[in-house]
Amino acid sequence: MFVMLKRFLLLLTLSLLSPWAWAEAVKVEGVRLWAAPDNTRVVLDVSAPVDHRVFTLAGPDRVVIDLSKSQYRAAAVSIPENSLVTRVRNGARDNGDLRLVLDLRSSTTPKSFLLPPNEQYGHRLVIDLADQQQAKAQQPVKTVQQVAGKARNVVIAIDAGHGGEDPGANGKFGTREKNVTLAIARELKKLLDAEPGMSGYLVRDGDYYVSLRDRIKRAHQANADLFVSIHADAFQDRRVHGSSVYVLSRRGASSEMARILAQSENASDLVGGVSLNDKDPLLQSVLLDLSQNASIEASTVVAENVLNQLKGIGKVHKKEVQRAGFVVLKSPDIPSILVETAFISNPDEERRLQNRSHQQKLASSLLTGIRGYFRSNPPPGTLMAQMSPTRPMQHVIQRGDTLTKIAQRYEVSLNALKNANGLRSDRVMVGDVLRIPSADS
Repeated sequence: MFVMLKRFLLLLTLSLLSPWAWAEAVKVEGVRLWAAPDNTRVVLDVSAPVDHRVFTLAGPDRVVIDLSKSQYRAAAVSIPENSLVTRVRNGARDNGDLRLVLDLRSSTTPKSFLLPPNEQYGHRLVIDLADQQQAKAQQPVKTVQQVAGKARNVVIAIDAGHGGEDPGANGKFGTREKNVTLAIARELKKLLDAEPGMSGYLVRDGDYYVSLRDRIKRAHQANADLFVSIHADAFQDRRVHGSSVYVLSRRGASSEMARILAQSENASDLVGGVSLNDKDPLLQSVLLDLSQNASIEASTVVAENVLNQLKGIGKVHKKEVQRAGFVVLKSPDIPSILVETAFISNPDEERRLQNRSHQQKLASSLLTGIRGYFRSNPPPGTLMAQMSPTRPMQHVIQRGDTLTKIAQRYEVSLNALKNANGLRSDRVMVGDVLRIPSADS
């Protein structure tokens, strides 16, 4: 009778306790920091999803993270030199919660979210801290609006794929895609900066994460004439090898146009230098569609140039330019290409990707393809338009070209274009070579 009474009292006690009293505490198993020029990302490796609260305190500036029913089990935290965070402190609270305090160099507005496990990591709590002082100090590398009468450089936005918390694909020997892409991007920037009339802008210049939409935004801020995203592919079959070049698919373009038109915050967007803010919905749609089509056409020509150059340094995985709905290709007014330089999952190609000489060859191939396009198609108001032997100029007919589009591109009249080439009709064939007359013809 006494034993049964003890069991009853024990069960009664457990039933009255809150679930957290006997549930296993969430463990913070690691703390990692990634510092970008204008923000710092703090990643907590946790054993399970965790309820949390994030708030800021001043005097001095700091961010406080309260984790419900949690324990700190992380090793020493490594803090990057340019991090907004100067120190990470932790302490257990009386109610079983855990408090982490991030001491800061300056104030910030934190954002937090949970991430599920993936191939690289388990459960994570991510806290993004914008460095407001640095964000204000950041200036575009180039601006289209320069001193009147002075030409500008052609600006190429170079996007090193992945970065920071997102390592991309891993090779058999431990090579990380994010490191390879950054190395190639830096080599390409060196070559572009040394090229008369051209300059490179690195979307990321370090081991930190940049969201896909922010990559496009940064290219716009730099007033880029071309966006080049660099990657190193992976596949389960390690024998698969070769390079590929992608442009935006028509389906991806349609979905992006719908997204822009549907979101009120995009109403003031500039498309091809024209504001959509004061246009009615139908005209917005027409302008956006024209801009996107022109961007895809230009992207395809650049991609074909680059692919032809890549064929000269190794085998290609796809002999034709590929089309896909990658987010980073969705700028409606900046021609954009994505280059899969090789398969990092292939051991032979992984070794080559680690080799600086091969990285330089890849960068040189990209430069040659890009330079060839802009020599034939220099944007108005650029140094390349002045330097290029463009009068008289030749244009090779590509898919989608029409005489009207070509005349508009080179700022000549349709009649002058037809007269210069002895054309009696508007019909042209892919591969035909047209002579472009002078602008005053």
